[in-house]
Amino acid sequence: MSQSPPVAAYELTPSGKPKPDRRAVKKAAWAGLIGTTLEQYDFVIYGTASALVFSQLFFPNVSPAAGLIGSFAAYAIGFLARPLGGLFFSKYGDRLGRKWVLVATLSLMGGATFLIGLLPTFEQVGVFAPLLLVLLRFFQGFGAGAEQSGGATLLTETAPTGQRGRFSSLVMVGAALGTALGAVVWILVQMLPEEQVLSWGWRVVFMSSIVVSVAALIIRRRLNESPVFEEVKASQERPVAPVKEVFQSGKLGVGRIILMNFGVSTQSYTIQVYMASYLITIVGTDPKFVPQVLLIGSICGAFAAFFFGTLSDRIGRRRLYSLITGALVLFPAPAFLLLTTGSPVAIILVICIGFILACQGVVGVQMSYFPELFGSRYRYAGVTLGREFSSIIGGGVAPLIATALVTAFSGSWIPVAVYMSVTMIVSLITVRLSPETLNRDLTLEANAARGDSLPTLEEAAVLGATQGIPTIKTGANQL
Repeated sequence: MSQSPPVAAYELTPSGKPKPDRRAVKKAAWAGLIGTTLEQYDFVIYGTASALVFSQLFFPNVSPAAGLIGSFAAYAIGFLARPLGGLFFSKYGDRLGRKWVLVATLSLMGGATFLIGLLPTFEQVGVFAPLLLVLLRFFQGFGAGAEQSGGATLLTETAPTGQRGRFSSLVMVGAALGTALGAVVWILVQMLPEEQVLSWGWRVVFMSSIVVSVAALIIRRRLNESPVFEEVKASQERPVAPVKEVFQSGKLGVGRIILMNFGVSTQSYTIQVYMASYLITIVGTDPKFVPQVLLIGSICGAFAAFFFGTLSDRIGRRRLYSLITGALVLFPAPAFLLLTTGSPVAIILVICIGFILACQGVVGVQMSYFPELFGSRYRYAGVTLGREFSSIIGGGVAPLIATALVTAFSGSWIPVAVYMSVTMIVSLITVRLSPETLNRDLTLEANAARGDSLPTLEEAAVLGATQGIPTIKTGANQL
């Protein structure tokens, strides 16, 4: 049966450059930004609660160190659930569309966070309290499993060529805003007396997520589907089993993402979550100072995500990713040396640099780099599985491993710094072995395989004939 060729995602200008649908790009930008704001808000308030109050509320009958490990173990459950959510939702993202999944994941994530605020404590129901906490944390992670990847894929596919890094970085701007919002809420709650924080103040933090959830849901329901997905849909080329196809044909891309994100995820969540408890338990910092530092760091991170995402459109994803991960290999040891001084200025400096480089900056580059590594048939599934499996071995267990290392080595930060640097070396080596993808044609089914940002004339002709896509002149290349 013959198939009609896909329609162009964008009208072309006289110079041959894509003319974006600005309204669609704007909607996608807001949807990605607001949705990731909620996701990061949920994870930040949970991570901060793990460092500040959960050990007392849900693990009270153990030593402080064991209670903290128990809190971070429950925290890690959310990351273990993320690949499962990614497996479940990504197959629908490549079959039914990006919009459908982003609405579903948002509802599940926001609902689970709200219900955490209604949980009984250990004092009220005993062992059922931590079990219920772990269950809701699982659903929170299950919903988040396809969230950032979905937003990144949608924006990368919607943005015009030459501006994908800029627009897709807004996903991480949203993440930074979520961190800032979570820090502000904790700052306000910590103004209460400690007994009120432990009795009802922490509940307000989690129940407040419903406001962000409703706002994000309204925006996402009005969202347009990505033009690349519409082309694939029109050509009837959507995969029946995208996850199966990823494991058959996209293993290299998934492996690249897992290792490229391994060190980044480890450092990001060590900075955002573990360093809060390190400052309080080891350095002796006032607990009320920690959310204030996170607020400053997240504001810096928001600007960094957009800056680095935009910069990657000019100098390339691979080069910029390499520069940032190289700097992060050297970051941990000086960071801990400054933290242990207890100086507020030194602490702010460390957290800000951490947010600028690890938490938001390099991840801002990921938002366009990772989708560009995959062809059109299973892009959503490939990005989601790569990022979420890396979250298990990276950020999900990083606070737990860091806490265990400091406990085992009598409060020394050196093993944690070595752990952070080694994981980042893995990411640096992987990106050096990966291709450049800048301005790659996203309608192609083939995965990125080598260093050319655009296919050559011969490659474009072969790929276009294979997929039924007519050759269009764009000046230097023909696509």
